[in-house]
Amino acid sequence: MSTVAIKGWCPGALRPMLSGDGLVVRVRPYGGRLDAKQAVGIADLAERYGNGLIDLTSRANLQIRGVNEREHLALLDGLARLGMLDPDPEIESRRNILVTPFWRTSDDTFSLAAELEQALADSTLDLPTKFGFAVDDGKERELAAASADVRIERDLTGGLIVCADGAEFGRSVARSEAVNVALALAEWFVASGGRGRMATHLRAGVRLPKALQGDTEPARISAAPSLGLYPQGVMVGAAFGQVTHLALSHLAGCAQALRMTPWRMMLAEGLNEMPRLPGLITRTDDPLLRAIACSGAPRCREAHADTRELASALAPHIAPDARLHVSGCAKGCAHAGPASITLVATRDGFDLVRGGSTRDTPIRRGLSGAAIVRDPSVLVGTR
Repeated sequence: MSTVAIKGWCPGALRPMLSGDGLVVRVRPYGGRLDAKQAVGIADLAERYGNGLIDLTSRANLQIRGVNEREHLALLDGLARLGMLDPDPEIESRRNILVTPFWRTSDDTFSLAAELEQALADSTLDLPTKFGFAVDDGKERELAAASADVRIERDLTGGLIVCADGAEFGRSVARSEAVNVALALAEWFVASGGRGRMATHLRAGVRLPKALQGDTEPARISAAPSLGLYPQGVMVGAAFGQVTHLALSHLAGCAQALRMTPWRMMLAEGLNEMPRLPGLITRTDDPLLRAIACSGAPRCREAHADTRELASALAPHIAPDARLHVSGCAKGCAHAGPASITLVATRDGFDLVRGGSTRDTPIRRGLSGAAIVRDPSVLVGTR
């Protein structure tokens, strides 16, 4: 019989989480990459043991939804045959690594990620469930806005650095010591009483030890990635970060491999033109790119409303340079940061926040979803 994680934990494959539509089983691709066989295999498992829906998460993972608890072990067997399982739940939890999708075979990214994965597997670190690492060693920082606590990056001259998230500067390192310094930062975090995130820990006034401090400025932040053609392949999107098993299988069938991203997009290796596949976003002007929404009711038992139905209806009314976030509750699982417009579902309707997050004070409370659809101007009107 499978072990279901306590509600509120980050799910894994070995420790799934129970939601309104069944178990949520999170798959963490090694190196942030699935070869075509693995991607097709995951799509098949999602159809066979889940409800056929697969989430693309902000941690560049995939989540198979709607899994029956009785079939969890069979699903794990299938993932093991694809080479997608960790030896135990503790190693799975530690292997929380974001990898820039824009690496090339000639750079250090993939080997750094593999070395970090192995080092975490060999360690006995007891890290908070959301504590994560980023391997972002391109000429520009692609993952600067993505959630991570320890970052392996480049400096302004192309040298390798390791940064604690929230620190202004990083420590310059040789390639051979980068992973050891990254682990040392994580070990220090635990030893110094860290409980949540690195940036919060540093803001509280805790100082890094001299051996881990740095004075090297990181490379500049890249512009936000978009759909389209790249030297590595084609970037495609998914409405609200969710694809069907058919869409994933079809995309994998025409690509060499799929690189996962924290932007709820996938980079399909080897393609040189946008695929015409149902269930994927391939147009940069698609209104759904302006909207973010969590699973919502009835898929999530914490949600007070069907978030995606409302977000879909409102997306065409959102300005191209604005973002709408519709959250089923105050936790803001789909998007932790601010958005141009945030709607938070409550028992009494939707609360409206402008230029903030689900944690900020709303300017309107108790709005009806149907009323907002009838008059979307309420979203951008004055108080």
